[in-house]
Amino acid sequence: MDRRRTFAKPCVPWGGSRRQWLQGVGAATVAAWLPNLGGDLGGAPAGRRDRPPAFPAGIPVQPQPFRNWSGEIRIPAVWTAMPRQAQEVVAIANWAHGQGWRVRPLGRSHGWAPLLVTGGGCASGYLLVDTRHLDRVTLQADRLPATVTAQTGVTLDALLAQLEEARLGFAAVPAPGDLSLGGALAVDGHGTALPARGETPLPGQTFGSLANAVLSLTAVVWDGQRYALRTFRRDEPGIQPLLVHAGRAFITEATLQVAADQNLRCQSRMDIPADELFAPPGEAGPRAFGAWVEACGRVEAIWFPFAGAPWLKVWSLAPLRPWSSRALAEPYAYSFANWVTPAQDQFVQELVLGRPTGTPTFQVLEQGAVAAGLTVTDTWDLWGPARRTLLYVKPSTLRQAECGYAVLTSRSNIQRVVSEYYQAYAGLVARYQSRGQFPMNGAVEIRVTGLDQAGEVLLPGALEPQLSALRPWPGRPDWDCAVWLDALTCPGTPGELVFKTELEAWLLANYTGAYAGVRVEWAKGWGYTEAGAWTSPGVLDRTIPDSFAGRPGDDWPAALAALDATDPARIFSNPFLDRLMPRSPAT
Repeated sequence: MDRRRTFAKPCVPWGGSRRQWLQGVGAATVAAWLPNLGGDLGGAPAGRRDRPPAFPAGIPVQPQPFRNWSGEIRIPAVWTAMPRQAQEVVAIANWAHGQGWRVRPLGRSHGWAPLLVTGGGCASGYLLVDTRHLDRVTLQADRLPATVTAQTGVTLDALLAQLEEARLGFAAVPAPGDLSLGGALAVDGHGTALPARGETPLPGQTFGSLANAVLSLTAVVWDGQRYALRTFRRDEPGIQPLLVHAGRAFITEATLQVAADQNLRCQSRMDIPADELFAPPGEAGPRAFGAWVEACGRVEAIWFPFAGAPWLKVWSLAPLRPWSSRALAEPYAYSFANWVTPAQDQFVQELVLGRPTGTPTFQVLEQGAVAAGLTVTDTWDLWGPARRTLLYVKPSTLRQAECGYAVLTSRSNIQRVVSEYYQAYAGLVARYQSRGQFPMNGAVEIRVTGLDQAGEVLLPGALEPQLSALRPWPGRPDWDCAVWLDALTCPGTPGELVFKTELEAWLLANYTGAYAGVRVEWAKGWGYTEAGAWTSPGVLDRTIPDSFAGRPGDDWPAALAALDATDPARIFSNPFLDRLMPRSPAT
């Protein structure tokens, strides 16, 4: 098989459907789902030279392969530069403007949506800018709030380790630490946390996305004559669309407020049946999901629909180590979840051969592996500084396609949100199973966070991120939290797209009106049709803009106009972003 030619095809709708791609690749597709297999795929940008034409001297640049997290977007070779300082990014931006190229900031590629590149069609005329050398970190621990100023190429692993050494941290962070700071900010990266009942947040803590902790940032923007660095404070209106920009900007540095570190206890449970954990509000007892959120604030449920009780993780504040807890010296305690098992490898190969009927058995095995792993590794009850209990996903885990949504609601309605989702999802799975179809073979993940409340920012006049899924919903001050609903499956599973299209339609029709509203999770899958994710005109043209409606001058059109003002040539864009965020008539 000519792997070079096959993987050069876009794996998104503007270059063919994922189903067609899967059928064309055959067994070689297994590599797209497994970790650490993203080596050189061969090929080169069209008309390859030693360097792109007239590229700035002294900045390293070479063709490199690209793949996103799930392997659904793969490019054999695309020009990739590695600047060593922010001024070199500026030089690259001005070069791209003069040459008619586009620039994409490259972090750790831990994303699903085509916000960075759209597939093989982006290999020509596009330059990836690998930010790994932009990793300087400076702490200011002797002020209130304490702050950290970090370049956006630093990984969360490295950033959080330095904060922990200074006894500082965030209330919540994403589970994978291999994210770059810039990538996490761009897509409102978040963890799972609300203040527990009776808990008093520490000064500097925020319970929304990491972007809400930003006090200032530096971006490469158009100054009227050329691209240059400009720093925006959190009280300047121009910062609002840059805080969460979904790939339409290039941020080089950010200053974030941080709080004193906290010791957390993380307890795992697998003894609560799904019907009890996700019971309707009128039937919910003390072990229901919403009750755990009220009692502890930090909760995550991982549910395999064909298996037994969900894996429930509950974090609670614990200044001193409980006698039954195991103290952690490092993060990533769940080693059993961070390597591909023989059973997973065999199941993926069965899917490639078109045999998904083993899904129920596979999920039972997955559930059993979690229970056995928690016992063997002694990780049912853990304790330590926040970083060590909150980080638990490594790049070596099984990589799956993931659709994701944020349902904004009030704390009092969390149980209603998860119960209705559970009933709808289980009903869809049962209906497909009755037809002998198993489109969803991964888990459902449910987390809860606060919103990006400007009042949590310790800077007078701080403004909200305009494009964050966690931006407070206009006119609904009672909606004070978000329930994150994610569903996973191996990409290309037969029936996956039809199932997700139905699920999304239900979500958008159910969580609307009096008690909840939906926004998409930028980094994940959404906008489904049978052609693929991110292809629904209704979602792109109406659902997303409507979900960011607000006051005139502070809404979706205003955010797009502001982004166009910082980048009128749209060098920080791609064909998908041009479709999602079209040029504002005002510019």
